[in-house]
Amino acid sequence: MTIRFNTATRDLITNAITATMGSATLKIYTGTQPATAATAATGTLLVDIVLAGFNASTTGVATLVTSPPVQGIAVATGTAGWARLTDLTNNIDGSVGTSATDFIINTVSIVSGGMVTLTNCTITQPA
Repeated sequence: MTIRFNTATRDLITNAITATMGSATLKIYTGTQPATAATAATGTLLVDIVLAGFNASTTGVATLVTSPPVQGIAVATGTAGWARLTDLTNNIDGSVGTSATDFIINTVSIVSGGMVTLTNCTITQPA
């Protein structure tokens, strides 16, 4: 039998995650995402972006607060391959790109000293 969550429970889970990770740092790396979020990061660190928080969950979905813009200055040059959202204890790994990825940024061609903007990130708890 499949476990299912009602909307209140989905919001509870999502809000707990986003409360913990709301001021976390998104670290964007070159290369391939590790097998698990517990595995050491691989690739070259391109940029750190500190989050401004998440909006409250609605039907199990919490969206990134994007005003003011969520940005970081690149520390290396390269192509974004994957990203890790971390508070140094908890990690959420995902794909990164300009559309249809877990973490949406303004460009995957990152240049040292350039500004990188995180334009979208959604945390979803399925039913």
